[in-house]
Amino acid sequence: MRITFLGTGTSQGVPVIACDCPVCTSPDHRDLRLRTSVMITSERTNLVIDSGPDFRQQMLRARVKKLDGIVFTHEHKDHIAGLDDVRAFNYFSREKMPVYCTDRVEEALRREYMYAFSENRYPGVPEIQLHRIENKPFQISDILFNPIEVLHLKMTVLGFRINDLVYITDANYISEEEKNKLRGCRYLILNALRKEPHPSHFTLDEAINLAKEIEPQRTYFTHISHQLGKHEEIEKELPENMYLSYDGLEIEF
Repeated sequence: MRITFLGTGTSQGVPVIACDCPVCTSPDHRDLRLRTSVMITSERTNLVIDSGPDFRQQMLRARVKKLDGIVFTHEHKDHIAGLDDVRAFNYFSREKMPVYCTDRVEEALRREYMYAFSENRYPGVPEIQLHRIENKPFQISDILFNPIEVLHLKMTVLGFRINDLVYITDANYISEEEKNKLRGCRYLILNALRKEPHPSHFTLDEAINLAKEIEPQRTYFTHISHQLGKHEEIEKELPENMYLSYDGLEIEF
């Protein structure tokens, strides 16, 4: 199985237009981050976790021709705003796009994409088939998801464990009960927004401390604000077996 980082950045602390900061002007491709999303690929299944505003660009850049479903972590705009572009996959597959989400995310999708769920839909609108998930294991084809409930300030967000890989974004607190689901994983992917404190995201130090507690073989940090700094410089500061992720990074697990 393989995970591909489609995007490792965030809207938090990112200017609307490119500025003259070291990250925006960096020639290092690892500093060019689209909004956070990953693709999970097995022998017969291709799934995306979150479809943010950069979804179309990410699909084109990764040359994705087949998509078997989208799994949502939560309903914030930087994680759902690209769902309209599943219409291209509808066109080629002639099938509805399976979407897996909680009841709260479903409510947001029905509100944001009212035209896709209307009884009298205009030709060409996205074709979406909703599947309700909660904090219980669920399977999509040959991929088993074990949800992990985390807090994004006061909002509940789902992370996921897939085999021995854990993926968590938009979190600043994990209960001891949910933390037990992380233990024994080989790969931990965790949000680390910046060095300065933030009310709803782990800082780099907080993410490092959690990784030290869980002790995976390798940890990759994602959902990175440009306020964190340049990839090459920050990665030199990280403990052994901890890395910054970057767009296009692939890990076999």
